Amino acid sequence: MRTNWAGNLTFAAERVHRPATLDELRALVSGGRRVKALGSGHSFNDVADTDGYLVELTALPAEIDIDSAAGTVRVAAGVRYAELAAELYAHGFALPNLASLPHISVGGSVATGTHGSGDANGSLATSVAALDLVTAGGDTLTLSRDNDGDRFEGAVVALGALGIVTHLTLDLLPAFRVRQTVRTGLELPDALAHFDTLTGAAHSVSLFTDWRADRFTQVWIKRLDGTPEPELPWTVPAPGPLHPVPGVDPVHCTPQDGSAGPWHERLPHFRPDFTPSSGEELQSEYLVPRAHATAALSAVAALREHVAPVLQICEVRTVAADRLWLSPAYGHDTVALHFTWHKDPAAVTPVLGLIEAALAPYEARPHWGKLSTTDPDTVRGLYPRMADFQELVAATDPGGTFGNAFLRRLLVP
Repeated sequence: MRTNWAGNLTFAAERVHRPATLDELRALVSGGRRVKALGSGHSFNDVADTDGYLVELTALPAEIDIDSAAGTVRVAAGVRYAELAAELYAHGFALPNLASLPHISVGGSVATGTHGSGDANGSLATSVAALDLVTAGGDTLTLSRDNDGDRFEGAVVALGALGIVTHLTLDLLPAFRVRQTVRTGLELPDALAHFDTLTGAAHSVSLFTDWRADRFTQVWIKRLDGTPEPELPWTVPAPGPLHPVPGVDPVHCTPQDGSAGPWHERLPHFRPDFTPSSGEELQSEYLVPRAHATAALSAVAALREHVAPVLQICEVRTVAADRLWLSPAYGHDTVALHFTWHKDPAAVTPVLGLIEAALAPYEARPHWGKLSTTDPDTVRGLYPRMADFQELVAATDPGGTFGNAFLRRLLVP
């Protein structure tokens, strides 16, 4: 039986298909059964599950076509960011940002609004300039930022509801170099008092805590080469390389010695040349408007006696606002509170309820691919364009070819 990466979900699919050509995929979709595409399987809920056919795109050609003149790349959806980044760097290009793990697929990451960090950095989906998908009936459709405006903004972060995305065209930057350092000793009062200074100190900044005390155990700073090391007097330099989870060997982490390296070898927390852990963890994430950042952090800190016993680590990072309808950063700059839990659903689930209740006043949007117990009615109310998205799904997939239990909970009041 097929499971997700963490092993906490067994897919209900009748069959798993790996089409080798676009024509095979189109024929599969037009066969009249429910179909759902699976990315790298890194989601922790049933967003990609189906009782029909599960489709893996890894047998399709792993195309990476760089248009140097336009400053874009057209990439197959099943390609993982590690492979894409290496190819881009070899040709002198870069993406604005990467997630902490470079092992996740481009298509799946975009579809769920997954992100990296940085005050000025949007989610990975904000780099999308166009996408190609196979729609119900086996037709192909291209939507672009330039030609499809509003509908395009509804289709980028779409949870697989509109079709199977086969290719994405991404905006590129010239390749750049990054220096990474880690600091420790940040007390919670200082973090709250100087939050804007901390998160604005570099291209990307992540704060880590195990919530066992009112402090952050680590501050990961990823600054562009040529910019000065920020002065953060409330912290001290780490004594050596660290893993975000206390006590874990940092051998698989990206270099933290301040040396300049290629963007794709510093922006992720973990190196692309190792296989992530076997999934002995669960994950949740809640994204709140930046205006509520300190209040939301204080609310979680008040729950630390409940949170800490089942937590491996919590990461706090920032994401720039965007206009993508179902992006967790839609409409406002955002702060993400990411929780990596021990793999104990019975113990973790009630803690999720406590966190969600504490964050409810702060408009917390659950990450689409993580664990949450937030009521679907509440989730719908957090997205101003949700009704428009429901109409887009109804018009694009009226027969529910790409529907599943997750979408029915979300889209059907």
